[in-house]
Amino acid sequence: MIAIVFSLHTQQPLLATSFQGDPNSDVSFSYIPGSMLRGALIGLYMRQEGLNDLDLGNTKIRQLFFDPDHTRYLNAYLEDSAGQRTLPTPKSWFKEKNADLPPVDSHLHMSVYDRIHPDCELPDIVEFEPKKVTQEFCTVKDSNAVLYAVARRINVHNQRDRRKGRSIQARRDQQTNEQKGEGAIFRYDAIDAGQTFQAMILCQSDETATIVQQLLEVSNDMWLGGSQSAGYGHTKISNICKVDRNWSEIRILATKRNEQSPCTITLLSDTLLRDEFGQSTVDIKLIKIELESLLKRTLSDLKISNIYSSNSVVGGFNRKWGLPLPQVVAVSAGSVISFEGLELSADEIQQLETYGIGDRRIDGFGQIVVNWLEEWELRAKRPEPSKPSQTLSLETELSRTIAQRMAKQLIKQRLERKLEDRVSRLSIQGEGIKNSQLSRLQLIAREALATGNCDSVRSLLENLPSNASGQFERAKIDGISLRQKLDEWLEHPVQFVTGWFSRPESELTLTVGDESVQQSLTEELAKEYTLRLIIAIAKKTVKERAL
Repeated sequence: MIAIVFSLHTQQPLLATSFQGDPNSDVSFSYIPGSMLRGALIGLYMRQEGLNDLDLGNTKIRQLFFDPDHTRYLNAYLEDSAGQRTLPTPKSWFKEKNADLPPVDSHLHMSVYDRIHPDCELPDIVEFEPKKVTQEFCTVKDSNAVLYAVARRINVHNQRDRRKGRSIQARRDQQTNEQKGEGAIFRYDAIDAGQTFQAMILCQSDETATIVQQLLEVSNDMWLGGSQSAGYGHTKISNICKVDRNWSEIRILATKRNEQSPCTITLLSDTLLRDEFGQSTVDIKLIKIELESLLKRTLSDLKISNIYSSNSVVGGFNRKWGLPLPQVVAVSAGSVISFEGLELSADEIQQLETYGIGDRRIDGFGQIVVNWLEEWELRAKRPEPSKPSQTLSLETELSRTIAQRMAKQLIKQRLERKLEDRVSRLSIQGEGIKNSQLSRLQLIAREALATGNCDSVRSLLENLPSNASGQFERAKIDGISLRQKLDEWLEHPVQFVTGWFSRPESELTLTVGDESVQQSLTEELAKEYTLRLIIAIAKKTVKERAL
């Protein structure tokens, strides 16, 4: 099959509700289910084609959205810093009970043991107590593993009246003695914003792959999950690419994995199995029937030698019906089964990994990988911290204008801090100048601040009567007359304000995006903060005298 690979960046918390937690909380999966991606693309397709409903008799629509043998929407899992898709951690991975992952910058590692491997030997230590690895996702290269956990956000909400937009005090029904109202408190445990997930859509034909890719390229915004009107579910699409028919989930060719014994199958997503009566079950032995059906041959010698698995309950929500889907039990992602007597060719491995097993394969259920790991002892580490992009392309005039304002505000914030520092350290010494002259100086400086012109203050100083001029000469700042200080500040305001900073080149110059927007200290800003300093010092002196 052809794989359409793309990244989803969560701009808001995302709520993909699972059946966890108490009744007053919604707990999200730690991944974006394939069913959500399929529903989002169905909505895009209907809007693009101007449809109010889908015609299931249409071959093209059926192959796009309802035929698991033609198109499959895999779950979106965390993406690592190298742009590689992580996978569910195998349930057969164990560590020492008190072991923990070392810091990122450490040369140490945590030992992980894959107990499904026939040669696995746990350390022969009396105190050694194995415990399952708790991190949800991993990447593996040779004997090195990186373990990942999804960042989550918990928000508390209260139920509100839809019409009035506010909560209503709960009241007790006199007949039933039950509390009724819209004031119930509940919480959302959601996938946090600021994370990147990688999704895959498998397509049987080039035509279907082209349609899917075009739908994804309509807009880089995609809304997923529940409570979208309450600030949840906004994601952005990027890095859309098409991978050829040699696609492999683990990036290891099937020809290099067809001779391992015993044969292991790892579930990369929850798997839905049914017994002979059509009932949902978690009986791992039924995988044999699934394999026989898909491979179209009898596996009479097949025996299960080892199993590490767990179960979960899955459901969903059908927006077309406006109703939840039936809840069924599933074998959890990461479960591992080891088979004796199972020999698969490279083509059969490719077939199994392409089509998956069990029900609802179109929604990403039943994704498997054959003979994934060769090593039974792995060196596990933490993921490298993601490095944010250093450049941002500002393509429109509006974005450049906004960026210019943001840069100016950041410089003004730095100037504000320096202004407070200068006012706290400077003061007018001596009793030579009267409060009336300081008030007059404040008044003229405020008028100049409104116009951005310092000439009125300089004109005041040049045209002072002899008595008033003498007062400005006798008043001192740092041992220098107030008149001389004011002349220096007003004559060269840029040079004066720049002197407030120890590293003016870096502190007073900001570059936004791809260097299309650059903001530095302007003469206008320098005059503004020079006048504000003069006003603040004069006001401070008058207040101190009144104490």
